[in-house]
Amino acid sequence: MIDDYYFYLTAIPAVLVYGIGKGGFGGGLGVIAVPLIALTVPPFQAASILLPILCVMDIFAVKHHHRNCDYKELKMIFPYAFIGILIGSLIMGVVSDKVVEISIGAVSLLFCVQYYLMGPAKSSGKISCGIWSTLSGISSTMIHAGGGPISIYLLPKKLNKMVLVGTMAVLFAIMNLIKLIPYAYFGQFDYQNLLTSLVLLPLAPIGVKLGVYLLNIASQQQVYRICYFLLLLSGAKLLYSGLM
Repeated sequence: MIDDYYFYLTAIPAVLVYGIGKGGFGGGLGVIAVPLIALTVPPFQAASILLPILCVMDIFAVKHHHRNCDYKELKMIFPYAFIGILIGSLIMGVVSDKVVEISIGAVSLLFCVQYYLMGPAKSSGKISCGIWSTLSGISSTMIHAGGGPISIYLLPKKLNKMVLVGTMAVLFAIMNLIKLIPYAYFGQFDYQNLLTSLVLLPLAPIGVKLGVYLLNIASQQQVYRICYFLLLLSGAKLLYSGLM
């Protein structure tokens, strides 16, 4: 188990914030988790410690939101997301985290600039679904930051807030289970990482339940404003992390 005091100063808030995002109140919140923990441990180790915790969070998130999932939309997204996971697994350890951060961060910022200057974009159907779902799979595999790209596809659809959250909850629950395979293959679930995950695990349901509570008291307009704002912040954070 990691016994560095400074590690837990970063890991505890990172897990709680990610849980709030999993609960539905701004899925883009999770993008800060890996960079925050990576202040004290290598990025790949940070992602590896987080993944088992995310899988537990997914159980609580799906329990709350699975009835609201748009399964028709999910069937369109998942095949491309799976391709993205395969690509991310193949390039893991070859392409640096910095390249992924810069790419996803720049695209997210451009999308938000377009939204704030010209209003919501119109979804371009299957092409848009294929591009952003694949990128979501790649960035989710590398740095657990798949929320940004998939938001670029889903937000312009103006889904009901509960449908939006439910669809993303079920999607990432499936994706995270699949991601366990490449992480195990690369030997990232060693005794130290797993024990550290276990220590942080009790924070998972706390964060998710807090996110569900905040989602229930917020209006649909507020949720969408928060989602776009968090996409803007997460894009800026990824771009900054990549460039620095």
